[in-house]
Amino acid sequence: MAAVGSSGSTGAAGQGTVSAGSLEAGTVSAAHRRLKYISLAVLVVQNASLILSIRYTRTLPGDRFFATTAVVMAEVLKGLTCLLLLFAQKRGNVKHLVLFLHEAVLVQYVDTLKLAVPSLIYTLQNNLQYVAISNLPAATFQVTYQLKILTTALFSVLMLNRSLSRLQWVSLLLLFTGVAIVQAQQAGGGGPRPLDQNPGVGLAAVVASCLSSGFAGVYFEKILKGSSGSVWLRNLQLGLFGTALGLVGLWWAEGTAVAHHGFFFGYTPAVWGVVLNQAFGGLLVAVVVKYADNILKGFATSLSIVLSTVASIRLFGFHVDPLFALGAGLVIGAVYLYSLPRGAAKAIASASTSASASGPCTHQQPPGQPPPSQLSSHRGDLSTQPFLPKLLTKVKGS
Repeated sequence: MAAVGSSGSTGAAGQGTVSAGSLEAGTVSAAHRRLKYISLAVLVVQNASLILSIRYTRTLPGDRFFATTAVVMAEVLKGLTCLLLLFAQKRGNVKHLVLFLHEAVLVQYVDTLKLAVPSLIYTLQNNLQYVAISNLPAATFQVTYQLKILTTALFSVLMLNRSLSRLQWVSLLLLFTGVAIVQAQQAGGGGPRPLDQNPGVGLAAVVASCLSSGFAGVYFEKILKGSSGSVWLRNLQLGLFGTALGLVGLWWAEGTAVAHHGFFFGYTPAVWGVVLNQAFGGLLVAVVVKYADNILKGFATSLSIVLSTVASIRLFGFHVDPLFALGAGLVIGAVYLYSLPRGAAKAIASASTSASASGPCTHQQPPGQPPPSQLSSHRGDLSTQPFLPKLLTKVKGS
């Protein structure tokens, strides 16, 4: 009886432990879903607002600010933000921060110099964005700028020896086709345009920006994987080089005009909003992406294209014709397909193959058990979220 009683109490305690674990797991799951949706909203707003705000400030009447000064200010603010974050990591100890930066930036100068290449390209890319958006409608730029997915994929294959799935190659082909259709619509005169716009210059700028974005992104990833430096340290180093290179570009392109009118000539609250968005947007997205899987990132990009198009209609009188709608639809679909995890893509392929092979026959699943395709998709989704296993491990351990 004593043995039975003890085993019974043990069983009750075990049931209590399982219930507590399930409750904690449910709490973590709910918090994770909430963070995913917040991440989606932030990604959509940041992707669309930057393009729309730049376009808005470049079309306002009156004094036009110098784009090169905005690029320099964004780099300065980005570097200062990373410096504050590193200061917080050192728990406010100035001495430790100075020693750390001396070791990481000056003593290990070879690693620091490696970042001069992506910093130069990022500075060029940021200046090209202003040129492109000044000469293209916001919606057209947003669609065309998705070519960076194609360039990033190609540089990943060439520089990181990555392999792309068959579905990803198909999506890249759809992406290129969609962008070509949108540019054909733009060349055909899709609605009235201001006299100071040059679509040819805008297209050349956005293509150059996509090439630089793809190369710099893959190069930066290669540096991060080959060193132990934190993301904030690397972004601080990028900010240092970016500020210096941005000042050189400012002097070369608009030095005389800036010296005559002043560095902050034409700056308005809207312009400062653009600078802050460009400075903090990249850092914010880097943090947000931690909580968003590839599907959400692709979905956010697609939503930002739709949002930019709708806003362009309301703000800038943009005209959407069937050709633009077709091209934008292909790009949105391509972005979504490319962002699918490999597990989900294989599940889709296997599901379609089994459906065509079995015809109308159906396979009974045990009650409460999801179909195999859903399980595969879920596993693929988890593989794109490196933070999830840590949370699950913590729940199991507790």
